[in-house]
Amino acid sequence: MFNPSKDEVRQFFLSAWQRHRAGGVLTPLELIAADWMELHPEYHAELTDPQSASRDYAVEQGRTNPFLHLSMHLSIAEQVSIDQPPGIRQAFELLRSKRGEHEAHHAIMECLGE
Repeated sequence: MFNPSKDEVRQFFLSAWQRHRAGGVLTPLELIAADWMELHPEYHAELTDPQSASRDYAVEQGRTNPFLHLSMHLSIAEQVSIDQPPGIRQAFELLRSKRGEHEAHHAIMECLGE
């Protein structure tokens, strides 16, 4: 099972964003991540700052953790693609038809966060 550390996850996003912006070759997973990073311009400054990998993103400080948020997008995309848990694809498609893909992801994130 793939179980990267917090530092590995953060480095994955920073490296993928850097290669994406430079026009480099990306792995299939990096391509998916880059698409989601493009949809979140509010994270672009963090994704270009190597120091962001060591920052604490405490909810109490009113800060959203861009790495957690983007990781959730990747997790949801994978779950939908393989329909695990069973039925998530159907639920996602229903949400997507009403809200669009990005907002459907955010609706699922809300459920996962509770």
